[in-house]
Amino acid sequence: MVIPVHDVNPVRRTPVVTYALIAANVLVFVFMPGLSGSVAGDSTLAQTCHLHAFLEHYAAVPRELIHDQLPRLVPTGGVRAGGCLLGPPGYDKSPVLSVFTAMFLHGGWLHLLGNMLFLLIFGNNIEDRMGHVRFALFYVVCGYAASYGFALLNADSADPLIGASGAIAGVLGAYLVLYPRARVWVLVPFLVFLPLRLPAWLVLGFWFVLQAVYSSGEGVSDAGTVAYAAHVAGFLVGMLLAWPLKPGTPPPPEPRGLLFGRRARPRHTW
Repeated sequence: MVIPVHDVNPVRRTPVVTYALIAANVLVFVFMPGLSGSVAGDSTLAQTCHLHAFLEHYAAVPRELIHDQLPRLVPTGGVRAGGCLLGPPGYDKSPVLSVFTAMFLHGGWLHLLGNMLFLLIFGNNIEDRMGHVRFALFYVVCGYAASYGFALLNADSADPLIGASGAIAGVLGAYLVLYPRARVWVLVPFLVFLPLRLPAWLVLGFWFVLQAVYSSGEGVSDAGTVAYAAHVAGFLVGMLLAWPLKPGTPPPPEPRGLLFGRRARPRHTW
């Protein structure tokens, strides 16, 4: 898996929505209950139970999205012998609204930082092309499409669905449509991390193929813990929504200097 670090595709205006989304995701994660020991790996049972109760309240649950029915017993945040205390939910939960709140929840620092890296690199250009308001709506629509797409394929699942990955996958799909020839600096793990500048169609196309393969359960052992199908759904919806903007999108600047690890030859003009 390649790690993108920068794209050669400048923007004309400050991507305030992209920055606001990143800030909101980081702030929500910092203040999420039960994650204080996640970095050191020393979470107590009480913290774990508190986190489970929080996620049950604010995360999207496929079974709730499809059947619109809340469970009779949920984690309350309390601790009993050997596990978490269960009880009737003491709150009213809207499954539709939970999709929105779930977009700002993450299960760990790696989950958060990986998502924010992709949003920072690719989100600014999509916001620049769409405008601030349309980009914000686009982001939310892709997040909802990803969550409901996953829920349709896992209608009886009671596992909480969290993360901005589905919405960000929509951003990646839009970038592939609008800027397929933009160059992206990536780190390729091969004994050491090799820096290469690759076309966006190769980087994002490879990412999408991996998500599609993993969503089928092939080639990955944790297919049950990562919602790869949500990534696929969000990516495809992002492509479809961005397609009408393609004819009027100016091409990215032609990069100079190093290309695929070698210096590009200068072009002569006549």
